[in-house]
Amino acid sequence: MKTVHNERLKLSATFLNGLAIAALAVGGVTPLVQALRTAEISPGEWRGTLIAATVCFGGAVVLHFIARMILGGLRE
Repeated sequence: MKTVHNERLKLSATFLNGLAIAALAVGGVTPLVQALRTAEISPGEWRGTLIAATVCFGGAVVLHFIARMILGGLRE
């Protein structure tokens, strides 16, 4: 039963880490790259882009550390 428990925890941690990667890529990196490619962008748009990217980056970090906490529950 210990093996099943460990595999379920690893699966959950992998899922959360995948969500973290997606949040970082879609919400953090993509808007910044798009803003850098846009020739004319207002300061307000930059501010909104930076806020959104920061929130997504923070969310990705939180999800990653939750995944690490889940892995702390593995049984030997």
